[in-house]
Amino acid sequence: MTSAVTTDERDGPVTQGSSRSAGSFALTPEYRPPWLAPLVDNVDLVPQAYRREVPPDFLAAVTKARDAGGGRDAAVLVLFSGPSSGMSGEQLPDDADLLLTVRAGTLRHHAGQAAFPGGAADAQDSGPVVTALREAQEETGIDPRRLHTLALLERMFIPPSGFHVVPVLAYSPDPGPVAVVDQAETAIVARVPVRAFVNPENRLMVYRTGTGPGFAGPAFLLNQMLVWGFTGHVISAMLDVAGWSQPWNTEDVRELDEAMALVGSSEEPL
Repeated sequence: MTSAVTTDERDGPVTQGSSRSAGSFALTPEYRPPWLAPLVDNVDLVPQAYRREVPPDFLAAVTKARDAGGGRDAAVLVLFSGPSSGMSGEQLPDDADLLLTVRAGTLRHHAGQAAFPGGAADAQDSGPVVTALREAQEETGIDPRRLHTLALLERMFIPPSGFHVVPVLAYSPDPGPVAVVDQAETAIVARVPVRAFVNPENRLMVYRTGTGPGFAGPAFLLNQMLVWGFTGHVISAMLDVAGWSQPWNTEDVRELDEAMALVGSSEEPL
């Protein structure tokens, strides 16, 4: 079973430049590089892309759980880095990358999983952008002043943790050094080349047994990590919307433990 991704529609879709949703931080989509424009300019299509990967009956069950109430607000930072010019349209620079972490195996929620940096909102956070930047700095040491926050994806409900998560799309031509800050929370911090996710050889479908009804969802097998669940769904949807996705074998379906056993121990994330 993957961590389900379903849009939390109680407040309606979040639009670019919404001060209500972005808190005290302005969204600046005009700072997107040309190669990232197809994604940023069509960010509202990302929910449609990931819904296509979720069976209707499972989506209905998750929606029912969401509407039952409870849960906590959270946000994650979806940070792309790469050149600020030189590519246009759907052309992807070879050195474009995406910031990911692997959560420590001792954590209560999503232990050992690859994830975007982020976490639960604090009471003093003025919005999801503040939450995402604060959590990313705590986990990776990144300097938020080096980033441009471009857009917000719709809030999504994650049943295993009960979080209502807002992915914050951001860009930096040079994010500076990143590394594990607290080993009790984070095992790995990596800037993963976007082409590693595009590569059809790295793609598969993953499901988890023993946790109730579920389904196989898109995943990415890299040397240091298996990216699946919520994070895998969002990355797969972004590749589709940006026009970067290539045909891949959706019939390669693995159980989670089997797929995790294939993860290597290379120093590099590829």
